[in-house]
Amino acid sequence: MTSRERLLITLRGGAADRVPVAPFVQEEYLAFYYPHKQSVDRVIDATELANELDFDLMAKHRGFEPPHWFRRGRPGWELRHSASLSDGMERRRLEIVTPKRTFVKEEARPYAGAGSAGGAFMPTKHLLSDRAEIESFFELAPPLADEDRCAMRETISTWKKILGERGVLAPWGFAGVFNFAAELIGMENLYVAPYEEEELYAYMMGHIADAACEYNQALVEAGVDCISIQGHMAGGRTTGADFFREFVQPYEKKLLNAIHAAGGFSVYHNCGFARSLYDNYRELGMTVWETVSEPPRGDNNLAEAKQLLGDKICLLGNLAQVDFLKRATPQEVADRTRALVRCAKPGGRYIFSTSDYLEIGTPRENVVAMIEAAKDEGRY
Repeated sequence: MTSRERLLITLRGGAADRVPVAPFVQEEYLAFYYPHKQSVDRVIDATELANELDFDLMAKHRGFEPPHWFRRGRPGWELRHSASLSDGMERRRLEIVTPKRTFVKEEARPYAGAGSAGGAFMPTKHLLSDRAEIESFFELAPPLADEDRCAMRETISTWKKILGERGVLAPWGFAGVFNFAAELIGMENLYVAPYEEEELYAYMMGHIADAACEYNQALVEAGVDCISIQGHMAGGRTTGADFFREFVQPYEKKLLNAIHAAGGFSVYHNCGFARSLYDNYRELGMTVWETVSEPPRGDNNLAEAKQLLGDKICLLGNLAQVDFLKRATPQEVADRTRALVRCAKPGGRYIFSTSDYLEIGTPRENVVAMIEAAKDEGRY
C-alpha cells in the first residue's frame, strides 16, 4: 500500500495496513537537515526527506495561506510590498492602496536563514484599526477571480507531480475564520468585539467566512486533498466552550462544511490547550484534529481524546517534539512511540505524528527511531 492510499483510507475513517506515520516537517527542520541548501520547500524537500526516511507525508505548504486579497493587485486594489533585514530581524510592510483608503500592515520575525520561511511573523501594526477601516476593507476587497483559480491549478499540479504516491497535499488555506480576524484587528480587540460591537463583529466574521469558503473550495477543486486550518488562537486556554460555541463555532463550521462539500478533508490545527473544547470539536466535525498536545505544551491526554473524539474525528499527534524528542535516547523515543500508537490505533482514525513541527537540533537517530517504531507498532 502506498503512503497516499494509507492516508486517504485513514482520512475516510477506515483502517489501512498500518497507522500512517506523518511527522510535521517545515522549513526550520529541512534547513537543519539539509544545511547545504540555500532554500527549502515544504513539498520539494519534504518529499525528498520522506523518501529518504520512508514516512507518509502530509505536505503542508504555506504558498496559499495568504488569501487572494494579499496575493495579487488589480484595478482599484494596488498592493505595495516592502521588506528589510536588520539587527537579526526580518520586517515586512504591506500597503493596500484603493481610491478611497490606504490600509497598512507591518510585521516582523527573527531571521534564521533558509529556515526562517517556516516561522510566523508577529504583527507590529494590524491592518484594520476601527469600524471605518473594517467596513471599508470588506466593501472594497476584490472577489476571487479566474486568474487566482488558474494560479492554484498550475501550482497544485506541480506539487502533485513532485509528491506522487508519497502522501497527500494538505496546504494551509485561508486560515481559520477566528484566526484570520485576529490577524486583521488583533487578539486584544477581537475578544472584546462580540460584547462591545456585536453587529460589527458578526459583519466582519461573516465576510471572512464567505470569502474563506470560496477560496478553500477553489483549492480543493484545483486538486489538493486536505485544507489545513489554523484554529489555535481560539484555544482552550483563552477561549471557553460557551464563547467558542457562540462567537467562533458558527463561522468555523461553515468553513469546514464548505471544504467537505467540495470533496476535501479538513485538518484543524490547535497545537496547545483544547480539553475544554472537545464537545465543540465534535460539533464542528473536522476530519482531523491536530496535535493532541500533552502537558506542558497543552492539556490533552491521547487516551482520553481517543475515547471522546476518536469515533468521529481523526486524531493526529502527539509525540512531544520539544521536551522529549530532542533530548531522549533513541530507545526511549521508540518506547514512547510504541505506547502512543498502541493507545490510539484501535478503530483507525489516527495518524501518528509529533505535537508540532520537527525542530532544529533534533537528532536524526531519534527521528528514525520514532518513524520505525511507529510503523512497526502501527500494523493492523
